[in-house]
Amino acid sequence: MEHFTESRQNQMSEQNEGLRDARESVPSEPPPSHDARRPAPEEPTVVVDPDRRLSPVFIIGLGVVAVVILVFIVIGIRSRVHAESELKTVTRENAIDAVQVTNPARGAKALEIVLPVNTQAYIDTGIYARTNGYLKHWYADIGAHVRQGQVLADIETPEVDQQVQQATSDLATAQANLQIAQITAERWKKLLAKNAVSHQEADQATSDFAAKQSALESAQANLRRIQQLQGFEKIYAPFDGVITARNVDIGSLIQGGDSAAPRAELFHMASTDKLRMFVPVPEVDARFVNNGDRVVITSDAAPGQKFEGDVVRNSDSIDASSRTLNVEVDIDNRSHKLLPGQYAFVHLPVPAESQSLTLPSNALLFRAEGLRVGVVRNNHVELVPVTIGHDYGATVEITSGLTNQDQVILNPSDSLAQGQQVRVETGAGE
Repeated sequence: MEHFTESRQNQMSEQNEGLRDARESVPSEPPPSHDARRPAPEEPTVVVDPDRRLSPVFIIGLGVVAVVILVFIVIGIRSRVHAESELKTVTRENAIDAVQVTNPARGAKALEIVLPVNTQAYIDTGIYARTNGYLKHWYADIGAHVRQGQVLADIETPEVDQQVQQATSDLATAQANLQIAQITAERWKKLLAKNAVSHQEADQATSDFAAKQSALESAQANLRRIQQLQGFEKIYAPFDGVITARNVDIGSLIQGGDSAAPRAELFHMASTDKLRMFVPVPEVDARFVNNGDRVVITSDAAPGQKFEGDVVRNSDSIDASSRTLNVEVDIDNRSHKLLPGQYAFVHLPVPAESQSLTLPSNALLFRAEGLRVGVVRNNHVELVPVTIGHDYGATVEITSGLTNQDQVILNPSDSLAQGQQVRVETGAGE
């Protein structure tokens, strides 16, 4: 470039010298005058030396400059065209929604149904009086563990005592009447053998003896009945258990009688060594319940502890009002860690379905026409109807509608439409 600059400066200086020589060769003009006869002076002519041409170095420099400018122009145009092409491509790609997909997992995991229940004592009953009287004394209060046959209270029954005495006297009278009737009947039989009396009179004596014998048996039965009522003066524990309530105190009026008569409960007892729970199993899960199955019981009152129980029986019929199967679960509670009436949860196992699929819950679409999932096929959306089995929370069991090869869209938008073009984000599937 320095050589080109020096050449250019030399050429310009030579041209300036030529122009200056040409001006010096031209005669100077006379001063203007007012003589009209003098001709007008001629224009000066610049004479250029034909041997003074552009040098090759200058021409080559101009060519290099032109080539450089041309290269920059071509590069600029090409980059602009490439940028416009990329912009169109990115615009087209951005116009297509990007989706994340996953494949349904084969085989559903085992499930357990957690059902709330109330624990109940295996035997739970109220203790009532069978005779009338007043409470004389009680021997067991609430919380007392008693054994079968243990005396719980004494009832004072003066009326029953008098009835026993009366029944005893009636029995003695019946025995005396029977004895005289027997003697009379034997005498009439002897007289009849001698033909001293008629057969009618002998038969009457024999019949009177039989009547007196029946009266004696009646008096004996009546005495035993009243003696049994007198035996109800003592209240006994009918089984091993705990007293959960005492509703009377000394001197309380005791009203006895049968089950139809209104009466007050003296004590309430419960057998807590074994507990039972009645579990209402939903109709759809009733087929998984079998007698003899072991189940797990938990309770908020015993955090972190698990108890095992047995399915001992079920109603073998669905309740029409609740659509549930009534199942009884018994649990050994000799440690008394669970209490009757306590709120608990029974965990019933449900076997896994080998032919079913599991799918994340966030892949489901709830549409007016039913439950759908979006499946990507040939870069287009197809809304496929599916059927759900069990709900596992984060995932659901799919029993029909999909295969494990389908690409199911995760977190589909509500505006997802049938046939919509989408693109799958690489590596987004689970």
